[in-house]
Amino acid sequence: MTRDVVLCECFARDGLQHEARFIATPAKVGLIQRFADLGFDRVEATSYSNPSVVPQFADASELLAGLPRRAGVWYKATCANVRAVERALHDLDAGHGANEISLLVSASESHSLRNLKRSRRDQWDNIAAMARRAAGRFRMVGTISVAFGCPFEGAVDAARVLDNARRFAELGVDLVTLGDTTGMASPPAVRNLYRTLQLEFPQMTLVAHFHDTRGTGLVNYVAALDAGVRYFDSAFGGVGGHPDKVKYGGGHTGNVATEDLVSLFESMGVRTGLDLAGLPAVSRLCQEALGRELHSRVAAAGLNPLLGPGVAP
Repeated sequence: MTRDVVLCECFARDGLQHEARFIATPAKVGLIQRFADLGFDRVEATSYSNPSVVPQFADASELLAGLPRRAGVWYKATCANVRAVERALHDLDAGHGANEISLLVSASESHSLRNLKRSRRDQWDNIAAMARRAAGRFRMVGTISVAFGCPFEGAVDAARVLDNARRFAELGVDLVTLGDTTGMASPPAVRNLYRTLQLEFPQMTLVAHFHDTRGTGLVNYVAALDAGVRYFDSAFGGVGGHPDKVKYGGGHTGNVATEDLVSLFESMGVRTGLDLAGLPAVSRLCQEALGRELHSRVAAAGLNPLLGPGVAP
């Protein structure tokens, strides 16, 4: 399908990590398959997390075993350490599993210690070990959390973000994501940082990942688009944002809702390559899976009717 941007659907990983209630594995598999049916060629499927820390992903290998491979679809799994990469390799050797893995670093020392339980120096040693163990078997995605501001330290120096991007590039990471972990970014900051990164690392594929904590997610995505970014993360219903046991951000910390982002981009003439007619049904399935109304305006009001026939809820 023709597309101008590549969206990664994050409901099944970044979305569900926030949920205290375990979602049954077949339900997760069914949703991920529906995401691929809609035309998402990148889907966050799961995380090789310690089940005692994030119980939602205790079924990571079982879930991935239930996902048939699809040509052109990248299923991403988050890896926290070398042991997680070894689990991903084991699944890959078994003929299933993720073909894309995510490696995470924080742009601030305080967030690294709180969220990753390691200093930034120790985390970079950990990431280097993971990249070596992956041995080129996966497409690697490097994520820089709190890239636009830290809830514990405040402003984050752009030079530190650039240094993180350089380190990822040296490790052979293909995509680098800037995470606005608690919704502190503004459009000018977004444009400036992404343009600087593109000048410094023209070979790098940059990804935007904004949270809608303060209602600024959509405008920041437009700013990233204006800066030349073409890869974006979102989650149906705006769910997720941080593990259920970690509380920071001052309220709603979820992702930007996929429904809202798709409606906005398509209304701007930016082609997402997704099946718009099928989008509302999948949105409803996500709400049914969690048993509550989610944070999406478009889920309630429908896609922009000016997009044409066949897009009404």
